[in-house]
Amino acid sequence: MTADTEETMQTQQAQLTAEEESKDAFFRQLAKLSQEMVASHGKEFSMGALVLAARWIAENRIGDPRNAGKPS
Repeated sequence: MTADTEETMQTQQAQLTAEEESKDAFFRQLAKLSQEMVASHGKEFSMGALVLAARWIAENRIGDPRNAGKPS
């Protein structure tokens, strides 16, 4: 990364609201996790896991231990 690119990114981040910064941090975490999953298990597994997670969120099943391990 060049110094100009880094400076531009810092300037953009300085203009973000607290909510935007929080969301940006989650996107960075998600990107890192996605890269690790692809490296370990391939694209198909990674995409499937992310789609399944999205489905669980849509069905309000995230964080409910009663639903752990149950097929959708």
